Amino acid sequence: MALLDLANPHRFLAFARALVPALALIAAVLLVLGLVLGFRAPPDYQQGETVRIMFIHVPAAWIALGAYTLMAISALGTLVWRHPLADVSAKAAAPIGAAFSLICLLTGALWGRPTWGTYWVWDARLTSVLVLFLVYLGILALWRAIEDPGQAARAVAILTLVGFVNVPIVKFSVDWWNTLHQPASVFRIGGPTIHPVLLTPLLVTAAGFAALFLALHLGAMRNEILRRRVRALRMLAAAGAEAR
Repeated sequence: MALLDLANPHRFLAFARALVPALALIAAVLLVLGLVLGFRAPPDYQQGETVRIMFIHVPAAWIALGAYTLMAISALGTLVWRHPLADVSAKAAAPIGAAFSLICLLTGALWGRPTWGTYWVWDARLTSVLVLFLVYLGILALWRAIEDPGQAARAVAILTLVGFVNVPIVKFSVDWWNTLHQPASVFRIGGPTIHPVLLTPLLVTAAGFAALFLALHLGAMRNEILRRRVRALRMLAAAGAEAR
């Protein structure tokens, strides 16, 4: 199946129906494997057992940023390329990205308490992730505030592209400012600084989170397409009833 064929909602529904269960199974296997490897790994010499929060916190942060990046690409698809499923993709990704942002904030607070002595500081990385979460909430509110799907899609696309400026701020905040949050230790020019015994379960768990996100996203897109079909049928039925 060609990628452009998925622009047809009927073909996309068949594609999603086949792929979602497989992705869910892959996610379950990878998450279980990653967590087992993570709990079998020795504690960190400085942070002790609390370092294991990393296996949830870090992948959640990556998915939160990845989901918003996908929404920004979908926003371009709505405004520039007029792709019929672009706004469906953006609407489906928003609540999932918001959930992963919240997980990132909560696990970061739990990690910060024993490491920094407090649950929260107005650190550049923490503050920019909080802004990301608030932008997600604003996008969700805007979707609900406008009833017409087409108008809502265009308004949300503009807000999404404006909010995307925060994504590189989140990524590079630890490089641009002097922060309590540690600098990048996985995706960096000199290579990862994490020992393989901790890096391996982190990457396995991250792959599991990615598969989970894809399963949830495709499932949410499928539900949104069906929801819009039901809405269109109701409007036709209402128009027919008024014509009588």
